[in-house]
Amino acid sequence: MGTKSEDSNRRVLLIGPPNVGKSVFFNRLTGLDVSMANYAGTTVDYKVGGYSLAGEKVDLIDVPGTYSLNATNEAEEVAVEMLSQGAEAVVCVIDANHLESSLYLLLQVLEYNLPTVVALNRIDILEDKGYKVDVKALEDSLGVPVIPTIAVTGEGFDLLEEELRNCLDGQDIIFRKKLEEEDNWKMAEELTGQVKTSCQDKEVSRKERWGDLLVQPLTGLPLAIIILGLIFGVVVGLGMGIRQFILVPFFRGVVFPPLISVVETIVGPGTFRNILIGEYGFLIKGLEWPFALVLPYVLSFYTALSILEDSGYLPRLGILLDGLLAKIGLSGSNIIPLLLGYGCAIPGIMATRAMNTKKERLTVSTMICLAVPCVSQTGAFIALLSEASLWIVVGLFMFSFLALIGAGLILDKTLEGEKPLTIVEVPELLVPKWNMLGKKVLIRIKAYVFSGAVTMIYGIALAALLYELGILVYIGRFLSPLITGWLRLPEEAAVPLVLGVVRRELSVLPLLEMNLTSLQLFVGATVGLFYVPCIAVLAVLAREFKVSIAVGILTLTTGLSFLLGGIVARIGGLFI
Repeated sequence: MGTKSEDSNRRVLLIGPPNVGKSVFFNRLTGLDVSMANYAGTTVDYKVGGYSLAGEKVDLIDVPGTYSLNATNEAEEVAVEMLSQGAEAVVCVIDANHLESSLYLLLQVLEYNLPTVVALNRIDILEDKGYKVDVKALEDSLGVPVIPTIAVTGEGFDLLEEELRNCLDGQDIIFRKKLEEEDNWKMAEELTGQVKTSCQDKEVSRKERWGDLLVQPLTGLPLAIIILGLIFGVVVGLGMGIRQFILVPFFRGVVFPPLISVVETIVGPGTFRNILIGEYGFLIKGLEWPFALVLPYVLSFYTALSILEDSGYLPRLGILLDGLLAKIGLSGSNIIPLLLGYGCAIPGIMATRAMNTKKERLTVSTMICLAVPCVSQTGAFIALLSEASLWIVVGLFMFSFLALIGAGLILDKTLEGEKPLTIVEVPELLVPKWNMLGKKVLIRIKAYVFSGAVTMIYGIALAALLYELGILVYIGRFLSPLITGWLRLPEEAAVPLVLGVVRRELSVLPLLEMNLTSLQLFVGATVGLFYVPCIAVLAVLAREFKVSIAVGILTLTTGLSFLLGGIVARIGGLFI
């Protein structure tokens, strides 16, 4: 029956493959009573939620998503360890739309001989494709209850909780011996053939035809260019519209005048007033920069990214780009953590945990830190450069793209390790559900506000203090040979270099207050693009790899940012 946890609550493990909707199960069952934990001896995080079942409090543990229990990476190792420690019950979420691979994982889970209830999720998608699953036959073959569910609507959850209650009360277990991997795959294949049938003669659906077109190079590459171009247009256009017509007028016309008036009434002229509302006054810039200038692009980017995720396009993009990425030592599946890095470097780096080789993890993490601007930094770039020309914005991101290719090629040649294999699960192509899309964007916006924006405000407050105390003047003079001599920027451009250590976008935003030429704007943006990862990212690198790796990436990004910035300044100077 498994062992009880160290406290009085009983343990229930929630396990399943990635992208099966497991997090929806967890959130529906636990609500807000959730905490994060780090599994001892690893860098893998998992969620624990308090769950009341028929009046009894249990701990629902969200096991890291895994396709198998062969323990080929840290996530699989943690899943194996959690199952080995035992539990009062296991809820195994499997994908009706990818039944064979899900059954392979389930058969491995059942070998641990723990009371188990199976949630057969996404049955609606399977039925839309013209298939059905004989749930009774599947139950009889497995010897455990199987509950058809649709996680996004909650269908089947009442019966699932009832069967889970039965598990906790005591379930007869069919003891199974561990099988070889080939035997489990053979059994999964046979079971799928027995229980999955076509319910009608159905032509290939429009969704399936589009799914095929998106992964075939002849049609997929032009479509990818169009889709990514539209996404870029949405991010820039929607963000600029919200910034220019809503947030900037609101803050500058409604919020700031009375705020300045109150401060001038209460605080006399001098250093303290200047810290509050002066050139770097954190009551002004601390609101304007994170919320009026950056937040619009955070909102537009996460809306676009969530559409790509929920539509099922990202894995197809990975398959399409597999051949191209292989030339720089990566696989198609690596496109997902790279794109996550455009939201924030931290989830992008953490997403590499599912990769099977250290070389692959280190390559992708280095590329993210080097030349993938996070969404806050992207917003700062657009705010800085778009006033001069949108072509400068495009040029900067093309520069970033070329740097990523170059970094991949160099890392592939210099790092030791095996070439990665491409393993990409392709979900059904779907029209995103707008209510779920809105919730996902809202969660990400809240994360930006409480982590990114708050940290940015602290950095701005520090800048205001250093500026008014005259310390930034001395820093500027000390760095003058580098700033004015090599980069050909004004001396006060030392300010963003100091602040960029706290938050990467702060290496860009102060340039807005300087009267710079288009070339100087591009030079400053180039330095900001390759500049040091922020403190939180360095901490994650040290935890995920080791301190020496974090220091190495810090040294690489800092040196390259100044080197390329100076080269751009000189080449640009030849044409101006």
